[in-house]
Amino acid sequence: MSMDNRNVEFKHCPVCGGFLNSSVVKEGEGPRLVCTRCGYIFYLDPKVVACTLVEIDGGILLLKRAIEPRKGKWVVPGGFVDRGETVEAAAIRETREECCIDVHINRLAGVYSYPGETTVIVFYEASPVTENFEAGDETSEAQIFLPEDIPWEDLAFTSTRQALEEHIERRKRRKPWEGSGEAFPADDAAAKPEQETSCR
Repeated sequence: MSMDNRNVEFKHCPVCGGFLNSSVVKEGEGPRLVCTRCGYIFYLDPKVVACTLVEIDGGILLLKRAIEPRKGKWVVPGGFVDRGETVEAAAIRETREECCIDVHINRLAGVYSYPGETTVIVFYEASPVTENFEAGDETSEAQIFLPEDIPWEDLAFTSTRQALEEHIERRKRRKPWEGSGEAFPADDAAAKPEQETSCR
């Protein structure tokens, strides 16, 4: 979740290589980057991040980041959605890559965005379909925390805290996954995981 293009200055058109100039394209909208040669409009679109809230034995699976930004801080499994990939599939893939566990998506938990930020973060409630988990390449620890033991002061991102707080409040009002409907895997690998799953 480390990509941030707020301070990146784009100078050249990706189509023809001409110079980009900041111009108002449509009245009432902010300025866009427009190619001075071919007129191509270069939109600075936000990046979408997909995350999972995985509940195991009454606790929530958290990961300690082994990379910047926020190295050493705790997050839930998640990462960027690839082009052409569904958000649900990305959530399952990133969870498998970061902590070596396969999950089913049960329901949408929340969508978060913040002024000045370049990411939109989507959280899903998910349940495990394989038993074991371990730290992946970008993770130094993977651990289950009961709600009262969550390291709130050491969470990496505002969205992580907000999603966890809202998830815990929902859980107080209902049983986990109650009324969630049929869980849907993103692909055949998630639907029928092999007995030994490894993300390394």
